[in-house]
Amino acid sequence: MSNLKRNIQMKFRVTPDERKLIEQKMALLPTKQIGAYLRKMAIDGLIIYTDLSEFKEFQKELQAIGRNINQIAKRVNSTSDIYETDIAEIKERLDEIWQLQRRILLSLH
Repeated sequence: MSNLKRNIQMKFRVTPDERKLIEQKMALLPTKQIGAYLRKMAIDGLIIYTDLSEFKEFQKELQAIGRNINQIAKRVNSTSDIYETDIAEIKERLDEIWQLQRRILLSLH
């Protein structure tokens, strides 16, 4: 055993569905040895991590803006009158939405 180049053994368990998926992905490559495939993926495989915490904050802000607009709509529907302040507030909220959208798009670059 000490003559082996790779003398450290690693083990992990998978479900039958996970095994099938590994085999399907492995079939796309020329290798037929699962150990070689798994070693290559563990060392060189691409891992994509997406931090969505900023987008969750954007979502909260959008929900708050939506609630404000709904409150204005309820007030307008109950009184059948729309005031300049209502229109101005809706414009402000729409501007907030556009600014938020720009921030989201800029954060993707």
